[in-house]
Amino acid sequence: MKGLRTLALGLTLALSMPLQAGVYSQDLSRCLVEGSTTEDKFLLVKWMFSAAAQHPAVGDIADLSEAQADLINRDAANLFVTLITEVCKETAVKAVKFEGPKALEGAFEVLGQVAATELFASPEVAKSLAGLESHVDNAKLEATFSGQ
Repeated sequence: MKGLRTLALGLTLALSMPLQAGVYSQDLSRCLVEGSTTEDKFLLVKWMFSAAAQHPAVGDIADLSEAQADLINRDAANLFVTLITEVCKETAVKAVKFEGPKALEGAFEVLGQVAATELFASPEVAKSLAGLESHVDNAKLEATFSGQ
């Protein structure tokens, strides 16, 4: 009876915790990252930017026409299909078979993170981000953290 209670407690704890990517999802993530080119990753970054540009908070600084957004969506959709049906077909089939459709979502999330990391590694982007520093009031920050 004690073993049954321990098993029930273990299952309850396992179900209440967020799921970790399974081995098949991890394999699919690896395949997507390794199977996509630098240009593919840049396309994903464009797609993420295009989607973010639709938010009202950045509408006044992101000038993207509906035609441009549609073209980027089409290209990204073609890339997703190619990666799943050609480049990583066997891995994708196994991931969905053993871990369900969420495996695709998680694997593409990893690919998106890798693509974004490459975006922010660009010297031009790093220089732009560093521009914030020239506007920071360091004296005010130092006063805040020194207890004054």
